Amino acid sequence: MVKEVGRKLIAQNKKARHDYSIEDVFECGLVLTGTEVKSLRLGRASLIDGFAMVRDGELWLSGVHIPEYTEGTWTNHTPRRERKLLVHKDEINRLTAKTKEGGLTLIPLSIYFKDGKAKIELAVARGKKSHDKRAALMEQQAGREIEREISRRRSGKSGDR
Repeated sequence: MVKEVGRKLIAQNKKARHDYSIEDVFECGLVLTGTEVKSLRLGRASLIDGFAMVRDGELWLSGVHIPEYTEGTWTNHTPRRERKLLVHKDEINRLTAKTKEGGLTLIPLSIYFKDGKAKIELAVARGKKSHDKRAALMEQQAGREIEREISRRRSGKSGDR
């Protein structure tokens, strides 16, 4: 059998970067059952309601939806079960200290296969207020308008009609 090499993206939480300001990003492994891996290989997963928490010295992922494998039998998994994350002990201690800081949470950004193994990218993030979101959106739109104007001037077209 040919061994997989590289990174294959399965699911991404695009809304997370809009709703949270990301402070730190790290990668960790997932403990999965066979039907979960098969479902992920089909590219099916949703990270929208997902979050991670430290409980009893272990890191757990909750709220991530991996749909049941269609070819599975009675051994199929439950779609929204809690999944254990594989992280070094000192990293768990560091994350515990950061999340106890207040206002910080652990959210999944993406699930992918790296060299054939399922990995998840977690972020230590702070929730944005609605006015922060509006300010970020206005800044993004202003940047787009500036880029449009620069490209228009380079091509020789005038903004006047």
